[in-house]
Amino acid sequence: MSRIGKRAVPIPGGVTANIDNGILTVKGPKGTLTMGLSDLIDYKIEGDEIQVNPANDSQKARSYWGMQRTLVSNLVEGVTDGFTKTLEISGVGYRAKAQGKTLKLELGFSHDVDLEVPEGLTVNTPDQTTVEISGIDKQAVGQFAAEIREYRKPEPYKGKGIKYRGEYIFRKEGKKK
Repeated sequence: MSRIGKRAVPIPGGVTANIDNGILTVKGPKGTLTMGLSDLIDYKIEGDEIQVNPANDSQKARSYWGMQRTLVSNLVEGVTDGFTKTLEISGVGYRAKAQGKTLKLELGFSHDVDLEVPEGLTVNTPDQTTVEISGIDKQAVGQFAAEIREYRKPEPYKGKGIKYRGEYIFRKEGKKK
């Protein structure tokens, strides 16, 4: 039995949820999100909560149960609060600057890296070494943060590179004579 799946997803005030033709649509103050529904799971909107239960007793339906409940929860949380990922840049000469819908990164390459910000996301740079990515879609926020981090992953000797805020970088000792 899924401990996560058993709990209903509460729908806060100002948020509406609707199931139509196998698509769950959630509207809130920050926008609208949709998700295709799995045939292995039953979704029911009862009052101010969404119930997620397996459609049958198969292993596959039970394994989808908790994940589908979490995806529904992410939709509701996204349209109410939104999601934010913060990246920290460390290294001499490494910096970032948001210019409209473009993020300009200087990461020690012979050229600057210019990234186009995807639709629905906002990128903010409070200072030169911090990048904040926010939006209502958790997957899109995480994917764009991972793409930025991929350009210069933190290395274990000096810790230079791009890391998530709060991420621990395992440090190695250098060569010895």
